[in-house]
Amino acid sequence: MKRLGTTVCAATTVVFMLFGALDASAQAFPVKPVRMVVPFVAGGATDVIARLLAQGLNERWGQSVLVENRSGAGGSIGSEIVSKSNPDGYTLLFASGSVLSANQHMYKKMSHDPGRDLTGISLVASGPQVIAVGPASKFTTLMDLVNAVRTSPGKFTYGSAGVGSQVHLAAESFEYFARMDSVHVPYKGEVVAITDLIGGQIDWAAPNLGASINFIRDRKLRALAVTGPKRSPALPDVPTVSEAGITGFENLGWFGVAVASATPRDIINRIADDIAKVTAGSTFRERVAGLGMEGVGNRPDEFNKYIREEIARWGKIIRERKITAQ
Repeated sequence: MKRLGTTVCAATTVVFMLFGALDASAQAFPVKPVRMVVPFVAGGATDVIARLLAQGLNERWGQSVLVENRSGAGGSIGSEIVSKSNPDGYTLLFASGSVLSANQHMYKKMSHDPGRDLTGISLVASGPQVIAVGPASKFTTLMDLVNAVRTSPGKFTYGSAGVGSQVHLAAESFEYFARMDSVHVPYKGEVVAITDLIGGQIDWAAPNLGASINFIRDRKLRALAVTGPKRSPALPDVPTVSEAGITGFENLGWFGVAVASATPRDIINRIADDIAKVTAGSTFRERVAGLGMEGVGNRPDEFNKYIREEIARWGKIIRERKITAQ
């Protein structure tokens, strides 16, 4: 009986030591540089917001947060890298909503499942896209564009940052809701698509407001409507899609941080805590507000619930629009 009591006591001590070690590990995190994988090229909205967050985390942690652009396959290359990384919190994915909630519906031969192999840490920022045309476009209102496309299906073109990108899905969602049929022209990055939109090589696009707002302010792009439920404080004179004539439509672009799904919960919570502190700070909020977006910084459970809802929503649209990437 004495030996059993000694054994139980020893086992209990081991358990407490184990949990104590895990807690200490989270408190000490990070003890070396952290890698933040951005699955798109530099210069787009995802990259810009990732670098703002990385700067804030760098200041909080006293460790370098190294942004690494690994683009390709609609963000799937970058998300695969993170899904197969060591699950210790030192390799983060900073991704748009399309990477975490839509790619699994479009890529039939993915070597990983974002919904299974990745887990969300925090929703960092969200904001609308903008339905935009070039400065020389004949379209001055949203309904000018909609009516022209409805009258001549397949005649007009829209550009995106690539098949399956957030701006591609925003445009497809808008076309689905507005009963339009334009020809999709995918580019290797949002900035390249915007450049051709300015030059008149494509007729319209639905870029993230964060990537297009400076061009709009400089009158190099004409904003016809924003896709959010209300007008953007960054562009108060631009109507929402509903106000402009397509009642009920709204779509928000969003950006968040995820890690390999086996990452310890205490590490995930530590990172989420620090992301929340960065996104609540005046520097981050002012910078993202200038891009027409809003800082969020929610908890892992809330973020993963939102991801599941988005997976279901985009699955329906992708099936009905027959969007494929292969």
